[in-house]
Amino acid sequence: MDILVSGSLAYDRIMDFTGKFSDHIMPDKLDNINVSFTVNGMSENFGGTAGNIAYCLTVLKENPRVLATIGYDYHRYYEWFSQHSISTDDVCIIESEATASAYITTDSSDNQITGFNPGAMKYGSGFDFSDIKPSECIAIVAPGNLEDMASYTDMHKEKGIYSIFDPGQSLPVWDGSALARSISRSSLLVSNDYELSLILDKTGLTMDGLRTSINTIVTTKGEHGCDIYTGSGDPLSIPVINTDNVIDPTGAGDAFRGGLIKGLIEGVSIERACQMGTVCSHYVIQSYGTQKYSFTSDDFNRKLTESFGSY
Repeated sequence: MDILVSGSLAYDRIMDFTGKFSDHIMPDKLDNINVSFTVNGMSENFGGTAGNIAYCLTVLKENPRVLATIGYDYHRYYEWFSQHSISTDDVCIIESEATASAYITTDSSDNQITGFNPGAMKYGSGFDFSDIKPSECIAIVAPGNLEDMASYTDMHKEKGIYSIFDPGQSLPVWDGSALARSISRSSLLVSNDYELSLILDKTGLTMDGLRTSINTIVTTKGEHGCDIYTGSGDPLSIPVINTDNVIDPTGAGDAFRGGLIKGLIEGVSIERACQMGTVCSHYVIQSYGTQKYSFTSDDFNRKLTESFGSY
């Protein structure tokens, strides 16, 4: 099975702020913000949507193909991928740019402010689909180069590849009609609840209109779990797994997507696939950074059964 993971590769610089952002932002001054948050320190981690999802799939014993660009400072990331047996064959090196960088600050209430330098992500990854067999392939289009996101979605549709569309952090730069088109040409839309609101605002669609344009919508809601929309009925809700030692929420969404893809590959129901994604999120939030967690197959299956019952 070819698992095509398109998106970004980035170095994440993660910082913690001990207070709350809301205590330092005055509601009546939102048009004139000038604030500085002193953090406890900074940790550099391997990240980016494609890297994070691919890492999770590798922990789940899959072999994803990463469709992304990386800059001249790729050597550390390639060494990391090599340690975890993640292929770099489909990654495009852009020698004139640095690798994309995210600067993520999390406050004491797990709110986050992120600054992002796209760097090499400004260039397309140029993947060749000629040898892909649609019946033996699943793809996710995660936030990354905008032209890749649109063209890969079109290619998946034309070839009949099951395609998950995950616009996420790229939403601010999308044109509404182009966004609606990419959603309608995909098999499944995944986002968090805030991003879903942005999607509706950008496209001008109602929730009913969005539901008629795509078969399945999965919406994550942080501590409130996730909702699954299929057909015209009420959404199906999946609860979170209570986790006592939450250290860092960064990367929980990408880990969820890795578990979701694993479930779809195994042919389980969309409900079970989202439960599998929830288990992956449970593990990632217990470590600092997006690719620092690990678990065995036995660990995963035990937690899945313990939390959601046998399948």
